[in-house]
Amino acid sequence: MKRIWLMVIKNITAVPFFYLKLCYYAWNSKKVTEEKKLALFKEIITRANRGGNVTVRSLGTEHIPKDQSFVYVPNHQGLYDVLAILSGTPCFFSVVMKKELEHIPFLNKIFQIMGAYSMDREDVRQAMKVILQVSQEVTSGKNFLIFPEGTRSRKKNTVGEFKGGSFKCATKAKCPIVPVAIVDAYKVFDTDSVKKVTVTVQYLEPLYYEDYKMMKTNEIAELVEEKIRTAVKKIEKNS
Repeated sequence: MKRIWLMVIKNITAVPFFYLKLCYYAWNSKKVTEEKKLALFKEIITRANRGGNVTVRSLGTEHIPKDQSFVYVPNHQGLYDVLAILSGTPCFFSVVMKKELEHIPFLNKIFQIMGAYSMDREDVRQAMKVILQVSQEVTSGKNFLIFPEGTRSRKKNTVGEFKGGSFKCATKAKCPIVPVAIVDAYKVFDTDSVKKVTVTVQYLEPLYYEDYKMMKTNEIAELVEEKIRTAVKKIEKNS
């Protein structure tokens, strides 16, 4: 929380303008292009990072598919994860978020602009409905992000168990799956420190439908989990 206040205080004169712009984009989401939405996110995040002593290092962006829609599947460390990916991604995307985030100020506007879907982890029927809706959205050309751990690990850079059900939207849409390794994002909002921090986001080589079509979703989950766990350890070792 201390870093959030630092970000706000150091950008205090710009906060009202950008918040009002977020509200306008949220209310007129269908009229605003994805390019403008992404540009606004990047400008806000850049200012917030500068004020909050945060640097985001984005690696492997060349692996992101350019000619078809895809699903990002990152490890989950905390509230900053989506912002870290937004800061470096060249492509606009939406996200599947947990229901509890719907009422967090500022973040809820970003999720509204992104066209995010909220998932109730306690309601299996509702969760399956969301998966089907997302698969249809991806088939129609939208990119999505889903956290296969289901919740943040709360164990720093330790990668939790990936759930096979999180990959159903990708398998139904027959789209590329882009594993994303996130390192040190938990230090931004999930600690009380305001010291300088570098968050690393590494986009790994995607799995295309031809690569996984013969696999069960739990097998895909295990494969992607291992790829991300290996990448996280390598990034930590080289930091």
